[in-house]
Amino acid sequence: MTLSQVGAVEAAGAEPSAPAPPTADRSRRTAWITLGGILAALLALTALSLSVGAGEVGPGRVLDYLLDTDGARADSRLALVVGDLRLPRTLTALLVGAALGVAGAQLQAVTRNPLAETGLLGVNAGASLGVVLGIAVLGVQTSYGYLAFAFGGAVLASGLVLAIAGSRGGGSPMRLVLGGSAVGATFGGLTGVLIVNSPEAYDRYRVWVLGSLAGVEGWTTLGQLAPVLGVGFVVALLTTRPLSALALGDDLARGLGHRPGATRAAVALAVTLLTASAVALAGPISFLGLLAGFLARAAAGPRVGRLTLLAGLVGAAVLTGADVLARVVARPFEAPVSVIVALVGAPTLIAIVRSRKNAALGLTDTAPTESSGRSGHPEEKPPRPDVVIRRGALSVLLPRRSALAALGLAAALLAAVVVSAHAGQSELDLGSTFRAVFGYGDRLDVLLVQKFRLGRIVAGLAAGAALGLAGCLTQTLARNRLATPELLGVNDGATAAVLISVTATGAFGAWWAGPIGALVAVAVVTAVSGGLGARGYRVLVVGLAMSALASAIIQVAMARRSLSSASSLYVWTSGSLNGRDYEVATPVLIGLAVLVPVALVVARRLAVLRFDDNVASSLGVDPGRVRLACLLLAVALAGLAVGICGPVGFVALAAPVVAGRLAGPSRVPVLGSALVGAVLIVLADTLGRVLISGVEIPVGIVTTVLGGPFLLWVLLGRKGNPA
Repeated sequence: MTLSQVGAVEAAGAEPSAPAPPTADRSRRTAWITLGGILAALLALTALSLSVGAGEVGPGRVLDYLLDTDGARADSRLALVVGDLRLPRTLTALLVGAALGVAGAQLQAVTRNPLAETGLLGVNAGASLGVVLGIAVLGVQTSYGYLAFAFGGAVLASGLVLAIAGSRGGGSPMRLVLGGSAVGATFGGLTGVLIVNSPEAYDRYRVWVLGSLAGVEGWTTLGQLAPVLGVGFVVALLTTRPLSALALGDDLARGLGHRPGATRAAVALAVTLLTASAVALAGPISFLGLLAGFLARAAAGPRVGRLTLLAGLVGAAVLTGADVLARVVARPFEAPVSVIVALVGAPTLIAIVRSRKNAALGLTDTAPTESSGRSGHPEEKPPRPDVVIRRGALSVLLPRRSALAALGLAAALLAAVVVSAHAGQSELDLGSTFRAVFGYGDRLDVLLVQKFRLGRIVAGLAAGAALGLAGCLTQTLARNRLATPELLGVNDGATAAVLISVTATGAFGAWWAGPIGALVAVAVVTAVSGGLGARGYRVLVVGLAMSALASAIIQVAMARRSLSSASSLYVWTSGSLNGRDYEVATPVLIGLAVLVPVALVVARRLAVLRFDDNVASSLGVDPGRVRLACLLLAVALAGLAVGICGPVGFVALAAPVVAGRLAGPSRVPVLGSALVGAVLIVLADTLGRVLISGVEIPVGIVTTVLGGPFLLWVLLGRKGNPA
């Protein structure tokens, strides 16, 4: 029986007559000491929050107001600063922090996964989408309006995540974290669709999305949402005992008189109420539920009741402290509270996956899985024999299935180019467009297609091929087909570097900044995680933490710029080919001309790494050198792609999977991944230009909206344990 199961049995009331062992007594004493320490820290932080802020009202005057010493509450200025500003803000921080802490602990308990958290699992993104939908479409500005739309989005997100957790033995860290990433990415893409062509909505969104308590003034908003928070806390309290039984498994929980389905539904309701209310009050604040749950687990052990209580107190303390720091670190301005929390939460997530107690927490690294080219389905037929082409003393071994797949993809790519060149040109039929692509037909038609259309298309082809090839290399390298550059922090690192270059040079389009930022990001991720290979799971989770931190910093940089500048940069950070041409695509085309042949040469040795390192060494392959070469190739390719069109998501994930299905499991689909990536980018860009008349949706938003369901399909469609 594992440690979590022991705690669940004790909490569920099993074996009541057995005396408590000495270790249980020590654990109980430690929990009480920790509780006292947290309460003391919480009181100190509450006092500090009431004493810090605008108005130059110190602790003495705050105490006078609270105690109404000498009629202090009659002082209008003191009543405004303390009674209308600091008190509501402090109480809001306490309640929102406690709500997110309890919600995180509840999700961790129901999924039996200490990485579960409302931000990582997409619940915050769902609530955010609901709020932005209300702002952009209906002009909602009231707290109840925010709550209604946040509630709907959170319900949808939590339902999807819990469906993943309960399907085919779900609940493993990789399935839940990546499934939540898929839900969050899809909802984030839909949010981008709503605001990308509305400067007014984006202006309100870019400040709100950072998370802040600065807008809390008076008691109206908190008074409206307090009943909803109260219901959420009560439901969470009522689920603690059933959750303890559920930790033993569904059958044992039923034997103890509980209903697992009803328990999960109650947890989903509690998490939804708490998260939706918190987002409506303070905006999306990620990592807080994870941080609170992890620290509470370390102090209180796996007992759900104590864990939930301590997680709520820790969440309240952390958010209150972060809000105090937000007021003082950048005076006279306020720093976004979500960034302060991320600065603490990201290292905590890294500490979780590096902890020696991973086995007890259920965070062991996954076993090596099949490469990105394997489908993993037992019913797949063995590949047909390869074809040998001989000419004199020379011979070439041509894999039949891979060659046919490459020819089919090349034809699909040509069709995608023609369709993209034709899109928006109603005066040209497809035949005329096809001839104009190759320079035949009417001179005006040729000029229109080749001058104004093909430049953008070539840029998309280059970026898509680079992303597809980078995804193939990282998936095969980590022996996990869910390992992609964006999940390794490459995209966000490259994006941050390009934005820094814009600030430094005053000009946009420094393609060279992308590879530099990508290299720095992946160097940090691999160094912190301890390497690739057998630690593929660890690398991915560290990459997620670094990506979240970099994303918060990017949002801060965007919020500091003027509206016109930030709007144009937001389109690029969403992934866009607008304004891209031959000149921008040339560096990537040169890079592909050099790197694709190198990748084809390395692919044979890379295929050996799909097996154990000992097997690879016995076959004469140096695993360390091959990994280093592939990592550098992937980073360079992904960085160049970001330099062209920004961080386009999910292409690097989908391209190798599709290419592997077409080419079969016997080969690393290097060339096929590049072709599929190019097709996906061109088709997504075309769809974004024609989907809504008069409105262009950036290609990155299109791929994100479609890529989230694709990732869920990969997760739910796999047989066996997910990567």
